[in-house]
Amino acid sequence: MPITDLNQLRTFVVLYELRSVTAAAEQLHVTQPTVSYTLRRLREKFGDVLFRREGNDMVPTARATQLFGPLHEALAQIDQTVSDPDAFEPARFTGELSLGLTSIGEQTFLPPIMAALARAGSSPHLQVVRLDSDQVEDGLIRGTIDLAMTVSMIGSARLWRTHVRAVEYVALTSGQHPLPATGPEMFADRRFVRVSVRGGHVFPLQALTEHGLMPQVALTVEEYATVPAVLEATDLVVLLPRHVAEVFSGWFPGLQIAELPWPGQSTPVSLYTRREASLSAAQRWFRAAVLNAVATGE
Repeated sequence: MPITDLNQLRTFVVLYELRSVTAAAEQLHVTQPTVSYTLRRLREKFGDVLFRREGNDMVPTARATQLFGPLHEALAQIDQTVSDPDAFEPARFTGELSLGLTSIGEQTFLPPIMAALARAGSSPHLQVVRLDSDQVEDGLIRGTIDLAMTVSMIGSARLWRTHVRAVEYVALTSGQHPLPATGPEMFADRRFVRVSVRGGHVFPLQALTEHGLMPQVALTVEEYATVPAVLEATDLVVLLPRHVAEVFSGWFPGLQIAELPWPGQSTPVSLYTRREASLSAAQRWFRAAVLNAVATGE
């Protein structure tokens, strides 16, 4: 394939990722008219408009989405073939890496991840991106994030996935208002905090619903961040993952963990990236560093 065709395909991949002619031109170090001309050539080549303008975004067609994965992977393999496999040195890497986390993920996983990067002597600019669970696949495929961690199960052939840790749920409350011994009536007359399921943790809502506890919900919030302080000041109860409860009770020693009277497990926390052939050397190293920092071996 002539090098001009490769450049056209690279323009297509970057345009798909960035959804903007201006941003694509900046990343490719060419002019906007050059990107527009290349897009016209690509439309002729593939017999499809490929991108439709909606507001300020270039929204891909179904044909463009079908083409993106194979073309991105092919270009990544070409780049890897012509590059020096031993050239990447973590200690010298100062580029930007992005990690998709929920708010609860930021609180529990960022400390060990940052410590691991420091031990490796690496100084990347780590950009944490807050994603709803239904945006993970699109963010990874477009390259707006390099890695993502979530309890959401994403069964996509376009992504690589590995188990990070099991998720077991417990109850957390103030030690000033402890729960009675674990049993069917332990939540009688107790009020609850309910947290949004945007981050993928659907078990608490399911449990409150299935066990008839929704009428006892006194507070609904979008994020877990404020929950520990609320619990410490009230008699409210929250259902949340054990590993998060342990972090919160470390921050607020007055909080108390209680076992649930029913099975309390959900899908595990998993780490997602693009498929192996689509990753750069920096992304592969970052994935390994994050996995080593947060995996518990469970």
